[in-house]
Amino acid sequence: MKIIVLNGSPKGIESATMQYILYIQKKYPQHELKILNIAQQIKKLEKNDEKFKEIIEDVKNSDGIIWGFPLYVMLVPSQYKRFIELITERNNEHVFKNKYTALLATSIHFYDHTAINYMNAICDDLEMKYVGSFSADMFDLMFPKKRKQLILYAENFFHTIENNLPTTRKNLPLIEQPFDYIPGMLEKEEVKIDTLGKKVLIVTDSVDKNTNLGRMIQRFQNCFSTEIEIVNIYDLDIKGGCLGCIQCGYDNVCVYKDKDEFTEFWSVKLESADILVFAGNIVDRYFSSRWKMVFDRSFFNGHIPTLRERQFGFLISGPLGQNANLRQIIESIPELQESNLVDIITDEYTDSRIIDSLIYNLAKKLITYSQTGYKKPQTFLAIGGSKIFRDNVYGRMRFVFQADHRYYEEHGYYDFPHNDKYAKKMNDKFIPLTQNEKFRKVFYSVLKTEMIKPIKRVVDNPDK
Repeated sequence: MKIIVLNGSPKGIESATMQYILYIQKKYPQHELKILNIAQQIKKLEKNDEKFKEIIEDVKNSDGIIWGFPLYVMLVPSQYKRFIELITERNNEHVFKNKYTALLATSIHFYDHTAINYMNAICDDLEMKYVGSFSADMFDLMFPKKRKQLILYAENFFHTIENNLPTTRKNLPLIEQPFDYIPGMLEKEEVKIDTLGKKVLIVTDSVDKNTNLGRMIQRFQNCFSTEIEIVNIYDLDIKGGCLGCIQCGYDNVCVYKDKDEFTEFWSVKLESADILVFAGNIVDRYFSSRWKMVFDRSFFNGHIPTLRERQFGFLISGPLGQNANLRQIIESIPELQESNLVDIITDEYTDSRIIDSLIYNLAKKLITYSQTGYKKPQTFLAIGGSKIFRDNVYGRMRFVFQADHRYYEEHGYYDFPHNDKYAKKMNDKFIPLTQNEKFRKVFYSVLKTEMIKPIKRVVDNPDK
């Protein structure tokens, strides 16, 4: 069989992801696995339609497709995202229809599920026959048990194609609602909002006032008594997406530094703002590839939350309500930055007055929360993710991400459970006692009340 591997790594064949593909090829020489370095040559594919058509022709003549990619900021790299957009822009969806397909991703398992969910949805939207995914740690290939699982994954993919087996669909098509949002004037009770000295920054990929997004941004700006700054990311000189070179890991200096405007934009514009409003259109199952480029390029900061203690708001045009995966990514961004997500406003409400009210309320809460320093507690979205970073930076990735390590040491991120002296003392005392059956009976009879004693003291004395 002829299998086309669409390589999403900017590193081309010298990526960890492609080593998994090469291993499968060695184990199954009877099949041809042709690797096409999509992400590495994305600029050429954008400019040269003939090169793009060559790839489409390979897809057309294949028996199956493997989407192979590394994880970049909770999704595929921006270069790969751009290729997916080109498929639709150049009306080539029909070439992918009914093709058997599978995913192969490499990462440290930080939000690999959101990247897999996204690509699964893309395959469903292209009406492909989705067989499954294999999400590997980048070094899993070194372990026999992991290699065995990889071989079983490949066997299942080949077997499914050879036997023309049916596959399930996870994602229903997105349904766009034809609705033109027309903002109105402020209501009598909606007084122009004073920023109280807080710097508010809107970052967007579109300011076109003939679109819902452009009008939502305009409405948000009009809520304030002073001018609110806006940055269109298409106006920034950004030479390209993240290359995955990891040179920034040593001192947080990007290889693109002084070659384009991105580092200055992030370090000066974003980091000086108290309130950040990100605005964008939904493009397929995410934002635009330009927005993805911004998130990817922010990786020059490593795993350091450079936007701590900010208030975040999102203005979105598109069917977010049908896209739980994207909503989870959006909710994760402020949490991982140790900041606060105030609200997400979309144009899905088919009533302009409701949207007007929601945008005004967002603007008001952003200022109020910024003044009071309010921040919701982190959930698993940030706590689970930060522990993955903590463990990897402390261990096997320290020599690469030395800037992260210095920051983590200085800010007390290495809060491993064995450093909890109180917990250690309690465990040393009670675990041996619970081996006694009589003690256990007494222990569990009072456990409910004893567990809340420490926090009940605070409740009983709220002014202390």
